[in-house]
Amino acid sequence: MSARLEVEELCVQHVVRRGLFGERGLIRAVDGVSFTVGFGETLALVGESASGKSSVARALLGLVPARGRVLGRREPGGEAFDLLSAGGRARRELGIVFQDPYESLNPRMSVGEAVAEPLAVHGLARGAELARRVRELFERVGLESSARTRYPHEFSGGQRQRLAIARALALGPKLLVCDEAVSALDASIRAQILNLLADLRAELGLSYLFITHDLALVRVVAERVAVMDCGRIVELGTVPEVFAAPAHPCTRALLAAVPAGDPRARRAPALGPGPGPAGERPSPLALPSGCPYRTRCPLAEARCAERYPERRVLSPTHWASCHALDHTAMP
Repeated sequence: MSARLEVEELCVQHVVRRGLFGERGLIRAVDGVSFTVGFGETLALVGESASGKSSVARALLGLVPARGRVLGRREPGGEAFDLLSAGGRARRELGIVFQDPYESLNPRMSVGEAVAEPLAVHGLARGAELARRVRELFERVGLESSARTRYPHEFSGGQRQRLAIARALALGPKLLVCDEAVSALDASIRAQILNLLADLRAELGLSYLFITHDLALVRVVAERVAVMDCGRIVELGTVPEVFAAPAHPCTRALLAAVPAGDPRARRAPALGPGPGPAGERPSPLALPSGCPYRTRCPLAEARCAERYPERRVLSPTHWASCHALDHTAMP
């Protein structure tokens, strides 16, 4: 059975020091983010660099302080538990696969020790049972169990990512957070890892939160997609809806940046009128008033500086936050 994740008004703030005299500044890395990941579903969380995607991942895993509600359910109709305050077994329901497997694996530990460590720390296995579980995890991700005495530097990038997935699966989580898990891999190896994740989803009934900046991958891996900008989700919907009719200018710009399979092919008219984003991203220490995207938006108007736009519901499964949608949203 897979798990369901319900995130409500998640906020992550970082206090930083800047300037010659160490002035304190506040970065709202995640600002009131809400979404759900259904049972057995893959939700893609996309956006530009520094949009807040990885901060969401780290908040869900308890790696950075956060406010809000993060509820998990192990089965339909089951009791919900708050992951921000839970510990022990509840916290084991989530696993994470990071972008760089070499940095997430301890170079001083054999890969077998690295995969066994979560099981040993949580007291789930020891001795012969621990060795058996490690062998099973290696085989599940397509690695020879005899390789468990080797060290991370002896493996290729794709093999190290398989090891990272094995370690993420060690505690039997029902939801995996994949934070740019294939972005550092060659195209052929990337396809192999994506196939492995798909097989694990079917075999183990996993749910995925797939974080990426590559919208070309979203068509392949996800049922729904949420677009982030400056710490907020600006658009969320099913993949066919968002790709066919992107509603927020940020989403249109991201889709316009996806390389076409055929260089001679015309861009889809769904990308909408007007040029792409102009200018640079605003500093996270000094975001503009109202909608932060307005300083780069070809559709910006006066009220965009006055207040952040409310959600405009475009269909039962598709919404976006943009003032320009006032006349196209559902009643």
